[in-house]
Amino acid sequence: MKKDLRSMTREELSREINHMDMPNYRGNQIFEWVNKGVSFEEMTNLSKEMRKQLSESFTLSFAEIRKKQVSKDGTEKFLFQLPDGKMVESVLMRYKHGASICISTQIGCAMGCSFCASGLDGLDRNLSAGEMLSQILSVTKEINQRIANVVLMGSGEPLQNLKEVVKLLNIVNDEKGLNISMRHITISTCGLVPQIYELADLKLPVNLAISLHAASDTIRRSIMPIALKFSIADTLKACDYYIDKTNRRITFEYALIPGLNDHEEEIRTLAGHLRNKLCHVNFIPVNPVNELFSHSKKRDYRELIEILKKHKIPATIRRELGADIDAACGQLKQQVKYKD
Repeated sequence: MKKDLRSMTREELSREINHMDMPNYRGNQIFEWVNKGVSFEEMTNLSKEMRKQLSESFTLSFAEIRKKQVSKDGTEKFLFQLPDGKMVESVLMRYKHGASICISTQIGCAMGCSFCASGLDGLDRNLSAGEMLSQILSVTKEINQRIANVVLMGSGEPLQNLKEVVKLLNIVNDEKGLNISMRHITISTCGLVPQIYELADLKLPVNLAISLHAASDTIRRSIMPIALKFSIADTLKACDYYIDKTNRRITFEYALIPGLNDHEEEIRTLAGHLRNKLCHVNFIPVNPVNELFSHSKKRDYRELIEILKKHKIPATIRRELGADIDAACGQLKQQVKYKD
């Protein structure tokens, strides 16, 4: 099989080019083209012979936009089809500080969290670094605007695909590529404890978001199968290690599920867990998912923020974006699957 140039770091690509007896500077040129999302034919500062040689030896992964939905709040949801026919999703969010894209790292998900649509069909396969990068490049081309922030919080568990995720980080951070600062990249995990330690040891200054969603193991186990393997104490110990190694603040994601984890006693327990940690809590009113949960309408959650504030723990309620366009992970893919 041909190797995918979009899945290569600049160093890896340069080694491949050297094996083809091309001069070293061509490696940088080709890497820049690869990260502009163009075809081989569009690499116009290369000779026709070089372009032919590249197309015969390599491939360029791509993500074709199959469907796009635009929310009244400006959020855009993209459903992509990959060359093998598999589909993945990304969400574009616009903020004052720039455009942010939430990308998928796997096709499907094996984690089985009960409030998330991306795991309804289980895990199909991991995405390559090039397939993840292609989501960013396709959206960049579609909106004709630079992506400022990348969030690995779409379908899939990023830390289950850690090797390709780390490769993606190095590719998008490269000054000859998208040149996106590591500090503008967020990795979300449901809590794969060994991989949190592994990521911490790399000392990459990326943002880490932990899907906690409960303060007691009993509740967490009822909605997150990973909690059967790793307790909250295990997860928080790994988080302490990550903070110590990177000096980066951790965000704890907390999906508010009506009647289950959104009561004051649970939040007081959460405050006890997180006191004196370098962290932030992001409360998320769950998006409605037909197969899973309905929305908690009109509930004012500010009293929960006040509980954390008393313990000097910063917290916010995530602004609800894209609820009218199936913006939650896996929703658009499910919708299209059942229509086709």
